[in-house]
Amino acid sequence: MVVETTLGQELGEVVIAKRNVPEKSLKAPLKKIIRIATPKDLKHEEENHQKEKEAFKICVEKIKKHKLNMNLLEVEYKFDNSKILFYFTADGRIDFRDLVKDLAAIFKTRIELRQIGVRDEVKKIGGNGVCGRELCCCSFLNNFETVSIKMAKEQNMSLNPSKISGNCGRLMCCLKYEQNVYEEKLKKLPKIGAIVKTEDGEGTVDSIETLREIIRVKFKDGEDTFYKKYPASEVKIIKNIGKENIDPEEKEHAKELEELEKLEKLDKETINNEEDI
Repeated sequence: MVVETTLGQELGEVVIAKRNVPEKSLKAPLKKIIRIATPKDLKHEEENHQKEKEAFKICVEKIKKHKLNMNLLEVEYKFDNSKILFYFTADGRIDFRDLVKDLAAIFKTRIELRQIGVRDEVKKIGGNGVCGRELCCCSFLNNFETVSIKMAKEQNMSLNPSKISGNCGRLMCCLKYEQNVYEEKLKKLPKIGAIVKTEDGEGTVDSIETLREIIRVKFKDGEDTFYKKYPASEVKIIKNIGKENIDPEEKEHAKELEELEKLEKLDKETINNEEDI
């Protein structure tokens, strides 16, 4: 189908058949479907793909000429040839005004250079996650929400950066999916280190299975120590001042986690480095 989008006309593929949708769930204004793609449209799209390859080569040459520290990822011709978009990544902001002018002089159409983040880069490249499925950013995620190491801690995840990072080198987006459930349950559960009363006497909370709401309590009987698990509903909190639970794995990977957290904070800052001529 040839459709109207916020960026102009695009060639798209129907993935869901027509159906009734509640008016409240519609996001106005709806974009128009212009027509079913004709053989001529398909040929035009194929020609654009060939032009994109040539434009990519030319842009790389111009980047070298202007000695710009940027990595060109993709070139996209709009279906109606109203604009050419050049997507790139770079460390920090780049002054590419002269580059845009050169490209506009060569292609005689509107040129837009757009800097994107590493998450967007992987979204364009594609791939599979550690779960074996296609990456969420490539299949259904439209927006990247903030993810933090605190989420990994609350979900009792391994704090090894290699195990909680995605293909982009940032924290996995899926850490966000169940976080609201963990937060709600943790409000009702005692903290690690809290003193609780059980049917076997008073003890200290040693660990928590958050989703199952199971508490493991540590008891001391003279010089002996033993542990027992209880449903949270059968445990009465006496003193809920938890201790600072420093995971040995967190200590081992402290520097890597700190660096990962810095990168996450940088990603929160919206990249607004575009030039459109």
